[in-house]
Amino acid sequence: MPIGVFARRSGLTSSALRFYADSGLLRPAEVDPASGYRYYTADQVSRATALRRLREIAMPLTAVEAVLGAGIEEAARLIDEHVARVLEDAAAAQRTAVLLKSSLGDVPSLPVATLKGPVLADAVEQVLTATAREPDLPVLGGLRIEADQEAVTLTATDRYRLSTRTLVPSEPPTTTWAGTVSGDELRAAVAEVRRSALVRVEATAHGIWLRMADREDQYCRSLAEEFPDFRLMLAALPAVTTRVTLSKELLLRALEEHCGERIALRMTDHGRDILVAGDERPEMRLPATVTGPELEIWFELTTLYPAVSTAVGPDVMLDLRGPDQPVTIRSADRGDLTTVAMPVKPDASA
Repeated sequence: MPIGVFARRSGLTSSALRFYADSGLLRPAEVDPASGYRYYTADQVSRATALRRLREIAMPLTAVEAVLGAGIEEAARLIDEHVARVLEDAAAAQRTAVLLKSSLGDVPSLPVATLKGPVLADAVEQVLTATAREPDLPVLGGLRIEADQEAVTLTATDRYRLSTRTLVPSEPPTTTWAGTVSGDELRAAVAEVRRSALVRVEATAHGIWLRMADREDQYCRSLAEEFPDFRLMLAALPAVTTRVTLSKELLLRALEEHCGERIALRMTDHGRDILVAGDERPEMRLPATVTGPELEIWFELTTLYPAVSTAVGPDVMLDLRGPDQPVTIRSADRGDLTTVAMPVKPDASA
């Protein structure tokens, strides 16, 4: 087929095809010696399409040549490595851009609070388990920070879970401040934060500084989208009807052994145990303290497990309000980390 037809079939321009022919990546099947017209075969369309797509992800010509000449597994590895480099470069560029914006106008940062580094790092990791990556709702990947004269509160939600933890500052905050910052950038900063005895949080117009005396300061950009009104949701929760206290370790083990996607918790009427079910395996009976009426409630494993695993302390407390109402999960003896998890409809096959 002539070069114009092949260009339309492959999605490449005629000029691009001439360039790739000269570079040796995609030579024409035949060149008319008299006219110089270039002709291609249908068998070359797949290679041309792959070449176009590799260039669309900004892969250099040398790497493109390596991918096109490699076997399936090697080609996949090379593509993955290239994409990882692109994402790393993009993240670095984004961080640099944020730093540049933070320095525009030389506006001083606002001191928010001083926190113990290891405590802050643990809290960030715990709360960020309730985030989600959704391009249409980037705020669900962020962490809400609220500071007043008494405490600093961290909150995150993916719409199915809401986790919040309250920290007592090492020094009383001198101001009230609230903002939502990038969860990914906070995750990246956690390693440095954990190794610092004290971290001073300072707010700017575009993010927060995490100032550390013995390590490099970290900067996390703010998110412009409005954070969900979680306080309104919490205030609207019905009264607790059934309360369960049990070993965090035993509950996690039961969830790990039940491999189904959905898990049922069944509270018995004698107040000494609960049943964990959800697939064809036998029910597991766990010792527990149960107050209130019998209740069966279902969860997605991906919702319940992280809510339990991040709880502080050896025992967890579940505050239940009904089979279709959010459940509050927290430590049985420490209330500074709380997770609200949404149940799902019962499994019809159970």
